[in-house]
Amino acid sequence: MDKATEFLKQYLGKKIENSPSPFMNWLNPVMVSVEPGSLTFQYTVRKEMTNPFGTMHGGVTAAIIDDAIGATLISLGEPFFHVTVNLAIDYFAPAREGNEIIAISHIIKKGKQIVNAQCEVWTANKSKLLAKGYTNLIKTEIPKS
Repeated sequence: MDKATEFLKQYLGKKIENSPSPFMNWLNPVMVSVEPGSLTFQYTVRKEMTNPFGTMHGGVTAAIIDDAIGATLISLGEPFFHVTVNLAIDYFAPAREGNEIIAISHIIKKGKQIVNAQCEVWTANKSKLLAKGYTNLIKTEIPKS
């Protein structure tokens, strides 16, 4: 097992509360699965994540997808940060306050500068696909410390 995957596996079954990303701390996921190029997180939909209809806000869904994919790059042991170039999301079904959902991310292709990835958001029991996002990220010159 490589160092990056080993590092992430220490968080299995735990809430992410001390991430260097304040936004991930706000999302407050539990790390469910770690593989090189793929992570699974579980989230509880909180009231502040919902819209006036009482369903999870589309922007929160987008943020979960973007954040999960960003964390997945850690599993590759990348020495530089990557930033999102684009993000396309298909929304299929709503989640409501109190629902448990999971986000499963996969790196599709890693080039020298560009990484292509996707993330699916499901009900916790995987009975319903809620959303699917696709993104490209570009490598920066900012080293990870």
